[in-house]
Amino acid sequence: MENSEKTEVVLLACGSFNPITNMHLRLFELAKDYMNGTGKYKVIKGIISPVGDAYKKKGLISACHRVIMAELATKNSKWIEVDTWESLQKEWTETAKVLRHHQEKLEASICDPQQNSPVLEKPGRKRKWAEQKQDFSEKKSQEQTKTKGVPKVKLLCGADFLESFGVPNLWKSEDITKILGDHGLICITRAGNDAQKFIYESDVLWEHQNNIHLVNEWITNDISSTKIRRALRRGQSIRYLVPDLVQEYIEKHNLYSSESEERNVGVVLAPLQRNTTEVKA
Repeated sequence: MENSEKTEVVLLACGSFNPITNMHLRLFELAKDYMNGTGKYKVIKGIISPVGDAYKKKGLISACHRVIMAELATKNSKWIEVDTWESLQKEWTETAKVLRHHQEKLEASICDPQQNSPVLEKPGRKRKWAEQKQDFSEKKSQEQTKTKGVPKVKLLCGADFLESFGVPNLWKSEDITKILGDHGLICITRAGNDAQKFIYESDVLWEHQNNIHLVNEWITNDISSTKIRRALRRGQSIRYLVPDLVQEYIEKHNLYSSESEERNVGVVLAPLQRNTTEVKA
């Protein structure tokens, strides 16, 4: 199948990234290999979208630090970038809305050939655009829309994220439907993780199973942000678990400690608080 017949895909990962780890970056590579390997898709970009402070998760440090660490982690990546829109929202923003924001942003860039391509843009870096003639740009834009259409933004996650759909009041059913129906999900699973069974046991997941891509992680990697924070609290090394620049930043600013882990203790997680309130109303 030629590139012109493949659906272009943008991978979007939402989460705390508290801190970002090598495992987070591996998710993108695994998903890209899988999607490109199907012969139906072409992954053109990856986006890391750290959640805002209003999420109120226990131990969640300032979004400013988490965004900077994510930018340091992707500094040398040619295709993964960090987007700050979600982190800058004053209130917690539902994942479905974040997906819609990025999809609409892509659609706007396709409709307006004057805009710079979101596929190649790297935030905070000098854009390296060679000037092209207007007629060529318009022709290319028209051909791209005709053959491939607008790139599709799909949510990238781990198996624990998928299973969180089953937690009462954590997700609105209509949001799950929007995520799966309008966008799609690429879930990285591990051997022994029964994601397929979880999909079978959920009516809404089963209905949209064709838009859920399960990717096996054969080279297992058990790194997690929780374990990184625990090691830091105990004065243990985290080298080779996070990118070197991230480790240096954490040490320079002394980001994680017993005190930071107590942040938001006793505070109800934003989605639980909002969804529970709406149910009662």
